[in-house]
Amino acid sequence: MVEGLSNFLAGYSDEIQALTLQVRDLVLEVYPTAIEQVDPPSRIIAYGKDRTYQGLICAIAPQRKYVNLMFARGTELADAEQLLEGTGKRARHVKVRSPEDVEKPGVRTLLKEAVALTVGV
Repeated sequence: MVEGLSNFLAGYSDEIQALTLQVRDLVLEVYPTAIEQVDPPSRIIAYGKDRTYQGLICAIAPQRKYVNLMFARGTELADAEQLLEGTGKRARHVKVRSPEDVEKPGVRTLLKEAVALTVGV
């Protein structure tokens, strides 16, 4: 586990910790070579091809009652299942409220597409 992750998650409920780790497992399954960074001031766990914002693919942002899976280039994703939310110029997110939400095929598809956009695979 990446350094600082346990401490970062300690402030969240057991349910949110488990959900965050489930989302993390999916991200690392889809993109096993991702560079993972815990950013406590921003309250996110970031994943990218490098440690820059340009290389950012997605981030996990635990909340009190759900977990956001954020996509840095979300406006460029097809999102056939209309899972993405948000109004930013580029970023979008999926609200993950249950383990079943993580298993939705559309979430995996969004991750694969986000990796392809940034990494080119």
